Amino acid sequence: MTDVTILHEAEVELWEAVAYYEERSPGLGLDFETEIERSIETIAQHPECWRLRADGTRRYLAHRFPYLVVYAYEHDHIWVLAIAHCKRRPEYWWSRSGGAEQDNPGD
Repeated sequence: MTDVTILHEAEVELWEAVAYYEERSPGLGLDFETEIERSIETIAQHPECWRLRADGTRRYLAHRFPYLVVYAYEHDHIWVLAIAHCKRRPEYWWSRSGGAEQDNPGD
């Protein structure tokens, strides 16, 4: 399986969404977290399966929740750039795609 690095900003997005869903219904936040973890595992098993976009990213649509896992795949490494809600601020994470390796030196 391919190595995965989740950018800090993407982790923050994940935990904010977990808290939001948990507040709406106890247990739903855990369901969301589990779905995103499953999504990342699927990406790690088949990183080139999803279409490469002009900006160098790929997107995986989570099941049950309107979220995309936005990632870059370079040199046998996956960089999760965003856990993005499908209807909020489209493409807000673009600035993260230009140098995932510089954002996490030593990873």
